[in-house]
Amino acid sequence: MKGGDPDERRTHARAPIELKVEYRRLNTFFADYTKNISRGGTFIATDRPLPVGTEFVFALGVPTLAEPMRLSGKVMWTVLPEEASRANPAGMGIEFVYQNDEERREKEAVVEQLLTRELGEHLATKLLGRPPHA
Repeated sequence: MKGGDPDERRTHARAPIELKVEYRRLNTFFADYTKNISRGGTFIATDRPLPVGTEFVFALGVPTLAEPMRLSGKVMWTVLPEEASRANPAGMGIEFVYQNDEERREKEAVVEQLLTRELGEHLATKLLGRPPHA
């Protein structure tokens, strides 16, 4: 694993969820899936992880939104295909990057709503450490 132990680097609890993620690297278009998400980031399962430190924009398909949510992220760690296992699949740990506090609040609110819808208010509260915002 490149970039260190992901469990030690997380600042927000993650919830298992599968959402389609689309992004472009140079002239290549990728469509992969998240495996989990938190207010601070996500894990994208892929056999083609981007290098640690890469910043990129991706579209996250959220079923309740008419358009995919566009997010900026930075690759914090990777699991290469040759290092992957069933418990630790190939992919990349992404930290969300925001332009300002307003964008952070807006995107975090969408993630909170997603967690609440997918997991229920009780589990969302446990993951967030407080009741989700309405």
